Amino acid sequence: MSLNRSEKQAVIDEVTGLAAKAQTLVVAEYRGITVADMTRLRSQARENGVTLSVLKNTLARRAVTGSAFEVLADQMSGPLIYGFSVDAVAAAKVVADFAKTNDKLVIRAGAFGGKILDVNGVKQLANIPSKEVLLAQVCGLLMSPMSRTAVVLGALAAKKGEASAPAAPAEEAVAA
Repeated sequence: MSLNRSEKQAVIDEVTGLAAKAQTLVVAEYRGITVADMTRLRSQARENGVTLSVLKNTLARRAVTGSAFEVLADQMSGPLIYGFSVDAVAAAKVVADFAKTNDKLVIRAGAFGGKILDVNGVKQLANIPSKEVLLAQVCGLLMSPMSRTAVVLGALAAKKGEASAPAAPAEEAVAA
């Protein structure tokens, strides 16, 4: 089914908007994937805030022109699915995790921060913990010295309490 000029422009505008908001773009070849698997992939993507689109490559190239994802223009050929995400690792994580269980999805490339990522770069990006996990780790690191200090002070207080507790009955016995 062919798109008319206004429909093509609408697709370009939509993808340009996605590219403007996104930090990461992952491109993967989906040749041979069943409809059920593609539906499962799209569902996982939605849950993680990733926008997956099957686009005409010429429209995708036009849409990313002038954006940080323009570096991928040479990779845009063949049956591709485009994964845009605002979260830096979400698109890479969704596509890489799905590719582990489905060998028909082949990661082609990705882009992050205006730099092109090869297959290994996309996989490395996918292995980075999510923003929430990283924030939790930072909070844990910040809380660690305080909690250690509290434990030490609590142990000292307990030790002083034990040392003074047996002395009190002995003083009472002497006074009596």
